[in-house]
Amino acid sequence: MTTARTTAQAQALVQAHGQAHAPAPPRSPAAGALRPRRKAPWQADPYTDALRTGRGPLFLRRSDGWLLPLEVERWCAEPDSADLTVLERCRGSVLDIGCGPGRLVAALASRGRPSLGIDISPAAVARAVRAGGSALVRSVFDPLPREGGWHTALLMDGNIGIGGDPPALLSRLTGVVGTAGSLIVEAASAGTDAELDERVRVRVDNGNGAPGEAFSWARVGVRALIRHARATGWAPSEQWTVAGRRFVALERPDGR
Repeated sequence: MTTARTTAQAQALVQAHGQAHAPAPPRSPAAGALRPRRKAPWQADPYTDALRTGRGPLFLRRSDGWLLPLEVERWCAEPDSADLTVLERCRGSVLDIGCGPGRLVAALASRGRPSLGIDISPAAVARAVRAGGSALVRSVFDPLPREGGWHTALLMDGNIGIGGDPPALLSRLTGVVGTAGSLIVEAASAGTDAELDERVRVRVDNGNGAPGEAFSWARVGVRALIRHARATGWAPSEQWTVAGRRFVALERPDGR
């Protein structure tokens, strides 16, 4: 299949299900609506600014002050050696959940692979599209294009934490990925407790300004991830570690 054809297919998905870029600017507030509103998670100015410049510092801040560094520079760069091992394992059509600035969907598009990224950040989706990928402003818990028909889904860069409830996310994805499909998940990094199973409230913060709204997030080690996967209808098929990053490939047992 040619690159032009697969790109056209991805663009058709976008056209059928929504815009692949940031929405139109908001209307002016009505008279009397003077109280400023805090921006939603991943739409606060520190995150938008980091995506604009392609660099941090940027963190997830817990309520106790603990900071989890976010690798903005890596997200905005070309796929690295660890990313390439993920791309090599993608089969058929690929859905990148929480695609961020789109390095993976852009790389898949350049290889002529049908792919779509979803992210709740308009700034991230806009950057993914500029990079050459196809992407939608969409939550994984919203209706998605081709539900039940994706061959591969990706949860990279800690995105198993989306929603703060890994079992709920994994259960949701059984209805998104086809019965013969696979899910590739990046677990907590090497050196982290493999049994780590943390559910927290965090804010996006650059350490210098007002953070965004608090939201639920999670981190899981490899063994905790596999335990949640088996409980929600997934079977582990492969594990690997590259450059300190740990990955698990999951499959649907009923699709074997």
